[in-house]
Amino acid sequence: MFAMRYKMIGLKIAYYRKMRGYTQGQLAGKIGISTTYLGQIERGNNGKSYSLETLLSIAVGLDIDVNLLLSSSENI
Repeated sequence: MFAMRYKMIGLKIAYYRKMRGYTQGQLAGKIGISTTYLGQIERGNNGKSYSLETLLSIAVGLDIDVNLLLSSSENI
């Protein structure tokens, strides 16, 4: 159940990142995490949960409301 949730959040992050024209490296640098870690989050397979603080940083970096990432809607 949680794995699917992380996967959906990751897909949304990748979608909004691409819509903003950022590479993974650009967004990762902007929010202070590694490109590898951002890639793992986007794939939903980082093997561990990430903090709400990280998710908020990503949302701020993408200039979106964090609720867009957390909503249960699968539409992106």
